[in-house]
Amino acid sequence: MIEKVVTSGVFALDGGTWEVDNNVWIVGSGEEVVVIDAAHDAPAILAAVGDRRIKAVVCTHAHNDHINAARGLVEATGATVRLHPDDDVLWRMEYGDTLPYAPLADGETLTVGGVRLEVLHTPGHSPGAVCLHAPEQGTVFTGDTLFAGGPGATGRSYSSYDTIIESIRTRLLSLPGDTVVRTGHGGTTTIAAEGPAITG
Repeated sequence: MIEKVVTSGVFALDGGTWEVDNNVWIVGSGEEVVVIDAAHDAPAILAAVGDRRIKAVVCTHAHNDHINAARGLVEATGATVRLHPDDDVLWRMEYGDTLPYAPLADGETLTVGGVRLEVLHTPGHSPGAVCLHAPEQGTVFTGDTLFAGGPGATGRSYSSYDTIIESIRTRLLSLPGDTVVRTGHGGTTTIAAEGPAITG
């Protein structure tokens, strides 16, 4: 129901480049899935999906390392890309107007293979950052909003430390403490484990 593929490539922003490993999450059933964060390596993601239908490519945000395999997935499968429109400026840095997306809305619920994913708009790391809460599975996919060890980075363009802390406090720390946090990079954690670092 939940699978992880780790891909590797380059994150580029503000004139800098960094080698990064990204978590790509595949969520759904034996028939259909969504891909959360199409990072770096479309063939590796497609191999993990196999013969299942990709219902959507869902972006937690539009930094290039989380979206740069989206075109390959769309061209191979015809899947729809979903992105919060507040990240349009970052999306256009990668794709201009050559790859359309359908807007995600705060409070929207995506359903795939019997899994419900509730969209939580959590700006801070980027203006349109979202987390995807799967309440029945006891997990939340946080992209780069929350990691094991604290909030995501906010030292680059279109980011805000105060905003990300507010997002985590109001949208994530209200989730059950045993909710598993599945991040965009690195290992998993739980809401309870990260609460003290955010609330002080």
